Amino acid sequence: MAIKRSLLQGALNIIRFNWHFYVFALLVFVLLFWAMEQVAPPYRIGLQIVLLAAVLTTMISLLVSFYIYDVSELYALTWLERCLSVEPASIANINAGFDETSMLLQQKFPQATLVVFDFYDPQQHTEISIKRARKAYPPHPNTQPVTTAHLPLAADSLDAAFAILAAHEIRDHQERARFFAELRRIIKPAGQILVVEHLQDVANFFAYNIGFRHFHRPAVWRDTFAQAGLHLQQEQKITPFISVFVLKKNGTAA
Repeated sequence: MAIKRSLLQGALNIIRFNWHFYVFALLVFVLLFWAMEQVAPPYRIGLQIVLLAAVLTTMISLLVSFYIYDVSELYALTWLERCLSVEPASIANINAGFDETSMLLQQKFPQATLVVFDFYDPQQHTEISIKRARKAYPPHPNTQPVTTAHLPLAADSLDAAFAILAAHEIRDHQERARFFAELRRIIKPAGQILVVEHLQDVANFFAYNIGFRHFHRPAVWRDTFAQAGLHLQQEQKITPFISVFVLKKNGTAA
């Protein structure tokens, strides 16, 4: 049976898992409204500008999130047709504590063997939003907890490995490079690694303001891939705010 995401599921999850931010924003709005009544008219205009900027920033982030997670092709996985060289028979999907894609990949490739790894470590990955997401959504059946340093698969054993909105949670650059070296080890010589991420760029700054600093710059990703011995086969935009990097082992055919 086809998996269908509910209406507004993505945007509502953003609010649900980050409700503390929106409570804080609401308190700021109320404080600004109150302050406007207390100050002289010349200063009121400045507070109105600040309030308008705060409201617009919050609304833009929610609208962009709705577009990405509820309207775009991200979870339809139609973008895979532009990225995969062949339909994979063996797949690994790696997440960082919150998995919305393994069931979708299983549905997309019903004949493929799928293994699911979760490298979430509560001692290192301390974001409260991930903890809330883990409580709300159970893991995919047979998900295996792993570390970023070791994935329990034989070398050259996979056609495709996916890291969808997960690898940015590895904040240390050297640890991230080791993780991608491990992905390189487990894919076949002609296999592919698909990495889906927000980037620290102009579009995501427009969408999330200073929150875009949680993402990595394109140059950081390219340096990570190079350190891991991976070749960037292609880079595509799923939306203006989401990129997919398609990687192969160095020295293999494009």
